[in-house]
Amino acid sequence: MEDVYTFTVNGCQVSTSEKKPLLRFLRDDLHLTSVKDGCSQGACGTCTIVVDGKAQKACVLNTAKAEGKTIVTCEGLTDAEKDAFVYAFGAKGAVQCGFCTPGMVMAAKALIDGNPDPSEDDVKKAIKNNICRCTGYKKIIEAIQLAAAVLRGEAPVDEALENGADGFGVGDLAFRLDVREKVLGYGQYPDDIYEEGMVHASALRTPHPRARVVSIDTSDALEVPGVLAVLTAEDVPVNKVGHLQQDWDVMIAEGDVTRCVGDAVALVVAENERALEEGRRAVRVEYEVLEPVRNVHEAAAEGAPAIHEGGNLCQQRHITRGDAKAALAEAAHTVTESFTTPFTEHAFLEPECAVAWPTEGGVRIVTTDQSVFDTRKEVAHMFGWDDEPERVVVENALVGGGFGGKEDVSVQHLAALAARAVGRPVKAKLTRDESIRFHPKRHAMEATFTVGCDADGVLVGLDCDVYFDTGAYASLCGPVLERACTHAPGPYCYQNTDIRGYGYYTNNPPAGAFRGFGVCQTEYALEVCLDLLAEKVGISPWEIRYRNAIEPGKVLPNGQIADCSTALKETLEAVRDVYEANADHAGVACAMKNAGVGVGLPDKGRARIVVRDGVACVYCAASDIGQGCKTVFAQMACEASGLPLDKVRMMPVSSELGPDSGTTSGSRQTLISGEAVRMVAADLRADLDAAGGDLAALEGREYYEEFFDPTDKLGADVPYPKSHVAYGFATSVAILDEEGYVDQIWQAHDSGKVVNPIAIQGQIEGGVLMSMGYGLTEDFPLKDCVPTAKYGTLGLLRADRIPDIHAIYVEKDELLPFAYGAKGIGEISSIPTAQAIAGAYMARDGKVRNKLPMEDTPYARKPKKAAKMTPEQIAAAMAAKKAAKKAE
Repeated sequence: MEDVYTFTVNGCQVSTSEKKPLLRFLRDDLHLTSVKDGCSQGACGTCTIVVDGKAQKACVLNTAKAEGKTIVTCEGLTDAEKDAFVYAFGAKGAVQCGFCTPGMVMAAKALIDGNPDPSEDDVKKAIKNNICRCTGYKKIIEAIQLAAAVLRGEAPVDEALENGADGFGVGDLAFRLDVREKVLGYGQYPDDIYEEGMVHASALRTPHPRARVVSIDTSDALEVPGVLAVLTAEDVPVNKVGHLQQDWDVMIAEGDVTRCVGDAVALVVAENERALEEGRRAVRVEYEVLEPVRNVHEAAAEGAPAIHEGGNLCQQRHITRGDAKAALAEAAHTVTESFTTPFTEHAFLEPECAVAWPTEGGVRIVTTDQSVFDTRKEVAHMFGWDDEPERVVVENALVGGGFGGKEDVSVQHLAALAARAVGRPVKAKLTRDESIRFHPKRHAMEATFTVGCDADGVLVGLDCDVYFDTGAYASLCGPVLERACTHAPGPYCYQNTDIRGYGYYTNNPPAGAFRGFGVCQTEYALEVCLDLLAEKVGISPWEIRYRNAIEPGKVLPNGQIADCSTALKETLEAVRDVYEANADHAGVACAMKNAGVGVGLPDKGRARIVVRDGVACVYCAASDIGQGCKTVFAQMACEASGLPLDKVRMMPVSSELGPDSGTTSGSRQTLISGEAVRMVAADLRADLDAAGGDLAALEGREYYEEFFDPTDKLGADVPYPKSHVAYGFATSVAILDEEGYVDQIWQAHDSGKVVNPIAIQGQIEGGVLMSMGYGLTEDFPLKDCVPTAKYGTLGLLRADRIPDIHAIYVEKDELLPFAYGAKGIGEISSIPTAQAIAGAYMARDGKVRNKLPMEDTPYARKPKKAAKMTPEQIAAAMAAKKAAKKAE
């Protein structure tokens, strides 16, 4: 007689005879999709539920261990709890991508049930096992305390804030449009799609970074019950994809050589995930293992194996202005330093997932990515439909974080291929380990910088060599390397630069876009050099930056004249007092980051409004990956049209319905797409005014606008080339405590007009913590090109390790004429903190830290090994544990 496991879920008794992870039972059997699958390794906390009053992770429990227990998920919260959490998380700006949010809410419920008035430390302790990659935790902590106050009856719920009745224009305290669905977990990410007849696909991936595929035998796999198909390279019409360079094999064919672990060799399609896994195990692949190319030095060596036909040099850039050699020869002071920065994993909480449906003559894909049109282009290319890309329709579900890591296709094309092959809806997703091995990382860098100044500390020149490891595939190597080089001189006034950049293929996992887009690496190097120059000149690190800071009307090192909105000096002034009060244990650093793709490319924003059923429906195919552009666009539409929020509706992101507004990358959506939304809403306003404010009179009307502000290509032969539509600027100050831990971080931003004061705070705080992790704790270790880290060992900072973060924004009276003067905040917030922390340690102990993550800090200390226990001590400990469990 088989066992039956019975327990209570959200007040209902449920039973199952299947012993499996509780996470899978809650999602797959009960379809309680608020319980998110972030890692299935007990590391991320997205699947946190309340079990017998305690917060626990559903992925580490199974149905047998749940026997007799009482379980609560977000779906089982009382109405009062739901309203309290929705209001608190929205009012405090604690929601961005939203994938971690239901788990945070359930950890908070368990805390508040036992402690109705938790302190900040109580909250930090309660959520320390729940990772958030977006917010920096501060807003989540504030939200949980506010929710507790609401539930105690000590804080009112402002319903007008959630529904926009107090105003939803530019600069208003706007409640994000997606707060409720994300907090309560009913918002749909691709993995939350469960449909009758849907089957599953997963790739068999090579364990070898470089190996010849001698043979692939799929015969046994095809005999597995439930396996519908096993596809190989022979089944792919065009076996190449790639964001910009089509160099990435959909699957490695027999006779070809793998380029990194994670390369797909076969694609199994099955009725269910059990058959899928059995089918993958049954595919037989014979490899001839080859020596991998481990780094840029090996890749550049004479006689190195060619990873791609064109050789191992993927991309290069040489950027010059003035005469750096002469300027440095005449400089009063120079500094030369070499730097090493690591690959970094994006660690977004939602693993990649897509669902595809075959259509008549094409395919429809619902996915999580950063541009539905880029995905459409790559999938169409794979099918040989370059001239008919509309045969592929791509739609965004909710996107559980990206940070650049979801610009390339990952599973979208595989789901589409499988759907066309078997004629049924197909879900394809990556496990967390597959995601870590497969998707592009932040580029590892090796660089040597020489920077010079005159006797007063005024910069005169920069010479540098920058080497990027782009791994197995190009991804966005060219643009990332280019941005690293164009930003290497920093946001300062000098005109003599010679910057040589090289991106090499290796057999490491690919590298591509990552928040900061190459600038995190090179500006780290420059800012450390500035601290050393300041020491030689005899002025403070703050002073050398202030003396050289770009101002409106002055010329950036790339030749662009700084526009009227430039406020770098104002950000320096905003943190001067706090820096100088702590100068012996504080560091300061500046950063700049482009807004918009620029460099002569046709970077266009597009938007359409259709008046339907008395509502202005706004279509703009710009992916919201958690940064909140959907809400920003709604604010701009309300502001420009004069309509209230209940008369404006943001429509889903779709390549079929929405105009192409470019990728969510380059801090471009607020400015570029936002201006298109403003323009089209202004067109509606003109007709609305003519109709006496009667929106119903415009029923069926359509409006369309395209925004394009041309820029000059890199190396354009003009005196003052316009590289980008705009730049954002920032200054960060890091302060250490007596033990050497980071105690406070102050970050001041020039991001133009602040469209949403609630959202910008969380964006800055999240970027600060990501930059702190980059500098101190995060690493991506490789052994012969094979990643050795799991999600839980990447070094991600948790809530109980965050410093006190102070986000400041500077608004000037003179702003750019586009998008109400707004500039993007998404990337720049993640750039200057690491170098400010390096400066703080240098102020404290005089050591230069030119390798990341930094050495000689409390964060780098190895934990002491526990002393070995005697057999008697072990027996006593086990007895005590059993007694405690029995008492419980």
